[in-house]
Amino acid sequence: MATLISAPELRDRLGSHDRLGSGVRTVLLDVRWVLGRTDGHSEYLAAHLPGAVFVDLPTELADHAGPGFGRHPLPPPERFQDAARRWGINDGDTVVAYDNSGSMAASRAWWMLRNAGLESVYLLDGGLAAWRTAGYPVETGEVRPAAGNVSLGEGMMPVISEAEAGQWHHQGVLLDARAGERYRGEVEPIDPRAGHIPGAVSAPTTENISAEGKFLPAEELRRRFDALGLGGASAVAVYCGSGVTASHEIAALHIAGYKAALYPGSFSQWSTNTGNPVAVGGEPLEEPADGDGPTGSSGPTGPTGSTGPTGTSSVGGSSVG
Repeated sequence: MATLISAPELRDRLGSHDRLGSGVRTVLLDVRWVLGRTDGHSEYLAAHLPGAVFVDLPTELADHAGPGFGRHPLPPPERFQDAARRWGINDGDTVVAYDNSGSMAASRAWWMLRNAGLESVYLLDGGLAAWRTAGYPVETGEVRPAAGNVSLGEGMMPVISEAEAGQWHHQGVLLDARAGERYRGEVEPIDPRAGHIPGAVSAPTTENISAEGKFLPAEELRRRFDALGLGGASAVAVYCGSGVTASHEIAALHIAGYKAALYPGSFSQWSTNTGNPVAVGGEPLEEPADGDGPTGSSGPTGPTGSTGPTGTSSVGGSSVG
């Protein structure tokens, strides 16, 4: 199943459905959100794709933050299903998510809907900017669709736990999707400790997109990930600050031909547990920060016999949030 849809492809899809009256619906989700800003909804009201429904990431794509859970924990499945029905999604619909920040926020909706069992879910490559650059119309104001009837599940995308994240580098590649300066521990604007999970490889997800906010071609992404140590049989997992932009990296990995697991709690969960070591510097196993222990110490031990992300045997295959 493809990950992306281009603006012309989406325009043709919407137009053909209007002309043919096929009954196949395409639901558009506007997921404008950037860490530290609160103007996503106002920007949506000013201009959005015709018929697009606004999705509030902090309240609809995340549960309440709390000690030990990270800043954007995944919501319970029943809450997410309620939200998807508010957006007007029915069983059998196609969903296209977009934002205006290189798909950094929209990828969270893409990942969660795929995880919930929807297969026909896409990211609008280049988002609102690509749509407007193509000369296609936008509209203003709120869209309030009739409630949908979609039935969602869970567990269709691999995830790893906090304990597994600490041991992942022993069995595969753990990618850190945040900005390089946060990985190295030079700055930390929001989480309690600076640095990275020992053994993780720096892979800022902003490097997966062009200056226009579109994903790089699959061949370029594959070369990039291969240079970071991924191989055809690599078990890959990804984290970021709070599990949002890690979904963007997972989308890029899918485009490149890799499957990857998400660590939902990400560094905001990891760094609040004082028993977890935090490494600093540009290498995966630099000296741990804050006297965390010997080089390479990786915190809690994963489940006995664990060989892959929770619910699976294995997976192969400046960002914020």
